[in-house]
Amino acid sequence: MAKVSANISIDAEVKKQAQELFAQLGMDLSTAVNIFLRQSIRTKSIPFEITADVPNNITLSAMESAESGSDVYGPFDNVDDLMEALNA
Repeated sequence: MAKVSANISIDAEVKKQAQELFAQLGMDLSTAVNIFLRQSIRTKSIPFEITADVPNNITLSAMESAESGSDVYGPFDNVDDLMEALNA
């Protein structure tokens, strides 16, 4: 199969870290990119899950409570008062 060059822009630090990782795995960056592309073609998808970094329901509830000022303790005048509230 004929090989061609492709130019892509990559953050310098990401490239460095990726090269280090792939070297530990016994391959160069070009080989790793080719593996990714072949797997994408084989599965007709991006070969890993891509999700938004969304807080879970517990975190969302805590954020809403903090923003509304409900279910919030403090301020505390000293560490003993804080510890007493935490241990209650």
